[in-house]
Formats: sequence, C-alpha cells, structure tokens
Amino acid sequence: MVSFAGKTVLITGAASGMGRAHAHHFAKLGAHVVIQDIDPKGLGETRAMITDAGGAATSFPFDIADVAAIDRTVAEVTSQRGGIDILVNNAGIGIDKVIEDIDQAAFDRMINVHVKGSFFCGRAVVPGMKQRGWGRIINVSSRWAQAGHHMASDYIAAKGAILGLTKAWAKELAPWNITVNAIAPGGVWSQMVLDNLGEEGVRAEEREVPLGRWAQPEEISATLAFLASDEASFITGQVVSPNGGKTIVGF
Repeated sequence: MVSFAGKTVLITGAASGMGRAHAHHFAKLGAHVVIQDIDPKGLGETRAMITDAGGAATSFPFDIADVAAIDRTVAEVTSQRGGIDILVNNAGIGIDKVIEDIDQAAFDRMINVHVKGSFFCGRAVVPGMKQRGWGRIINVSSRWAQAGHHMASDYIAAKGAILGLTKAWAKELAPWNITVNAIAPGGVWSQMVLDNLGEEGVRAEEREVPLGRWAQPEEISATLAFLASDEASFITGQVVSPNGGKTIVGF
C-alpha cells in the first residue's frame, strides 16, 4: 500500500463531497492533511472525521479566491511543518446554465474559484517544493473540459484553463522534480449532485456510461493518491480521466 507518512498534503474544497473523500483517503495513508474550504462547519466535520479515525488534520476556513489567505495559510503550515509536499487543487463550484443566463458576476466567480484559486495555491507552495527538490501538484478538472457539454460554458472554460495550467507547470517545474498532473472525473456520486439531479436523474446518467455506473468519491481519491505517489514519479503534464468510459480520448 502507498504510504504518505511524513508528507503534508494541502487539499482545497474539503468540506464535503470529493474534497472530503480525498482528505480522508490521504489521512488513512499516513499524511498530515491540511484542509481548506469556505464552509467552516463542513470543514470542521471533515477534520473531526479524520481525527476520530486516528488521522492528523489542520483546517483553514477561507475563500479560495482570497490570495492573501492562501499565502498566510501556506506560510503558517511551512512554519509548523516545513512546507506543503502535495497540493490538490480541488476547490470548485458548478452551476449548469445556458450562455444567456451567465452574468458577469457568475462568470467572475467561476474563474476566481477554479483558476485564480488554483494558480495562487500553486504559486504559494512551489518555492518550498523547489527548495526540497520534490513535490506533487494535482489539479482537479472535469470530463467536460475534454468533451464539452450543452450547458455550463463558464464552468468548462474554467476547468479547461486548469488543464492549461497543468501542462505549463509540468514543463516549468520538472527541473525541480515537481510533477504536475490533472484528473478529469466523469460522474461521481455526491450529495451536491443528488441535490441537483435526484437519484433517478443520476441513474439515468449512469445508463449512458459504458461501465454502467458513476464513480464513488473514494475511487477518484485512489487516482489522486497514485499520481501523488512515488509509483507515478515519471508521470507529469498528463490528464487522467476516471469516467467509466463515458469519454474516451486517444493520442
């Protein structure tokens, strides 16, 4: 089994859903997990779940688009633990709207959360990774950024930008043994999706997937853990899409 003992992992958007699953998974594998979210209540629940299971977690509630808060958090963690070894840029929002219904405020918020938040988290952790000569950055994109969708073009634009960051950073940071990859999940069971689609809606979507189902959050977490591990040390600048065959992209 992969071990992250002695590693510090920063996971953004960890108050619920996939972010909570990722935090729990890395903690089970021995990492000290630093978790961020704008929702302090949910973040506290994630931290309690980890510590009650014997894991180690530190929580920082703030808006991921707040660059000063990002810098303060990374500075504090660096002072206490020596730095961030692994960054998982998971924080995100998703609202399905047609183009006419996306106003400037909604567009700006989408870009700020996904792109600005990911970029400045990366900027904050990279100096320490360079100094140590080792690091892992994993950006969470979406299957829709690869295949498009009939709605949510602002969301797709933001997730597409994350793929661009991944490729650029992979080339820029490779000399310091820092790998940068992205995951582009397909459908994943979560409370947010159930609230939007309902169980019958999810079941209908599942029938369009070759494997006949959506993923559980823990399956996406396992993909993240692999990309962060030494077993994936020669993988960088890549997009891994755990989607059950819904989108199949070749090179």
